[in-house]
Amino acid sequence: MLKGAATRALPRVFPRVKRCSQNFRSYQSAAWCAVPRERVVTLQGCHIPHGELKYGRDWSIVLLQTRGMSSLPAHVKVSLPALSPTMEMGTIVSWEKKEGDQLAEGDLLAEIETDKATMGFETPEEGYLAKIVLPAGTKDIPLGKLLCIIVSSEADIAAFKDYQPTEGDSAAAPAAVAPATATPSPTLPPPPTAPPAAHTPPPAPGAMIFASPFAKKVAAEKGVDLATIAAASGKGGSTDSIIQAPDVEQFVGAAPAPAAAAVGAASADYSDVPVTNIRAVIAKRLVQSKQTVPHYYLTVDVAMDEVAQLRRQLNSLVEAEGNKLSFNDFIIKASALACMKVPEVNSSWMDKFIRMYKSVDVSVAVSTDRGLITPIVFSANSKGLLAISEDVRRLAAKAREGKLQPQEFQGGTFSVSNLGMTGVKSFSAVINPPQSCILAVGAKTQSETGCLCCQDTLHGRYRTTQMMTVTLSCDHRTVDGAVGAQWLQAFKGYLEKPYTMIL
Repeated sequence: MLKGAATRALPRVFPRVKRCSQNFRSYQSAAWCAVPRERVVTLQGCHIPHGELKYGRDWSIVLLQTRGMSSLPAHVKVSLPALSPTMEMGTIVSWEKKEGDQLAEGDLLAEIETDKATMGFETPEEGYLAKIVLPAGTKDIPLGKLLCIIVSSEADIAAFKDYQPTEGDSAAAPAAVAPATATPSPTLPPPPTAPPAAHTPPPAPGAMIFASPFAKKVAAEKGVDLATIAAASGKGGSTDSIIQAPDVEQFVGAAPAPAAAAVGAASADYSDVPVTNIRAVIAKRLVQSKQTVPHYYLTVDVAMDEVAQLRRQLNSLVEAEGNKLSFNDFIIKASALACMKVPEVNSSWMDKFIRMYKSVDVSVAVSTDRGLITPIVFSANSKGLLAISEDVRRLAAKAREGKLQPQEFQGGTFSVSNLGMTGVKSFSAVINPPQSCILAVGAKTQSETGCLCCQDTLHGRYRTTQMMTVTLSCDHRTVDGAVGAQWLQAFKGYLEKPYTMIL
């Protein structure tokens, strides 16, 4: 069955490879083949030339190992895939199948929370679910960690009833997410009373501390300062002496008991909310943006009377079909057209060069229960208002349900964040790297202007106008102040004369 499964998968990407099943037992090297729907399959014991490997736009990586052992029937080990380029860990929200269930290729197997959204993980191979290795609710699972086992025959399920994974079953060690042991390591004395024995000098006060990303995460969860760990362990002073997650666990295990008692005494005054994968990524990226991108801000007021009038006219034409244009649709369209007129804004700083994009893919900030996410309206410069409106409604609904696919939120060349519906008059947004700019949109307010040209709206010498305040955050490496001002003038012109957007 498994040998046949390898043959079935091959023609989808490797039509010239015809004899994989015959060579299945003849080769010992691991081989790669691919299947659609964000899966790349690894079969051990089947040889395919490396040069024949191809990737598609919607494929991610799933590690499957087909093995035959003397003590166990042939089976497939399904490991945690990278469901987005920035994903480092995942959380199993739920298992949609239970042990013993028959599986068809493409069935929903589990719901996995990534660093961006909660995504459905489909069954990569038909057969029977013999063993669920990690139960629902397991958090911070490293990539490559064994999730479950699939067998080809229902009779083989019983053989895995008491199966326990080994170290070779995972691409990443699970020690970092295991609870700290009660006995401290004898090589790591408690800080700071006893000087540690270190092979390399610890970092000087105020110097950079070198630690792995996972070690930083564990330290943050435990409420431990990396500088204290560095002083105690002698690590973190160079790239040859990086603080790892086990160092953090050992330090916590060796910490004096009174510190834990103090935390317990104050526990009634607050509650600790676990950090979700999405929130952790938001924090990491925003800190990185503020630390590495030289922000500056430009603010302008835009008269919205003409947009409001055109919106009413267009909605009277499309509401019968269940459509309705929002002010944000006009803002997205005006932003895209302004980027085409001032292309320096539609760019990315790439260290050695500046990348200029030919189309405008607008990332639209959407607030969800899980955190902020920015689905993308692709080629907004060439889309009509109705198409933009449909895209935004569809993507926002999927974002709030946690069902966005990676290709729907990865990328983008310009961002729009609109808090106008909450009554916020103005604010400044943090740039979403590697983009150069983000537009922060405030609420519309009533303002009196001294215009004498509109007799039907005159109140004495003044008339009331709807004004909207927008702030453009710019990366000074790619967008100079004068260029940012040119973009705002173009944006303002499109909204104050909205008919120019549909010509």
